[in-house]
Amino acid sequence: MNNKLKTEAVDQLFDAILTLENKEECYNFFEDLCTVNELLALSQRFSVARMLKEKKTYLEIAEKTGASTATISRVNHSLNYGSDGYELIFKRLDEKND
Repeated sequence: MNNKLKTEAVDQLFDAILTLENKEECYNFFEDLCTVNELLALSQRFSVARMLKEKKTYLEIAEKTGASTATISRVNHSLNYGSDGYELIFKRLDEKND
C-alpha cells in the first residue's frame, strides 16, 4: 500500500464507508461526499477496469465509456502493477453472483 495514502483522515473515511449497509446508503453518502463528476469519474474507472479484465481493446473501452486513453492506461497500470484492489473486488463480485 502507498504509505502516502495511509493517514488518519483516510482511515476515518474508510471506517465510515465500511459502515454503509446497502446501495441506497452508498448513494446518499457518496452524493454528499463527492461531486457528481467525481463520482462519475470513479465509476468510469471501475467500468474501464472491468472491460480491461474482459480483454476489451482501448478503442472499445473508449467508445463505450468515454474514457480517455490516458485514463484507460492508468487503470491498466493499476491492474497490472497495483495493490490488487480491483482483483479482490472482481473476485468477490464473481463469488456473490455465483
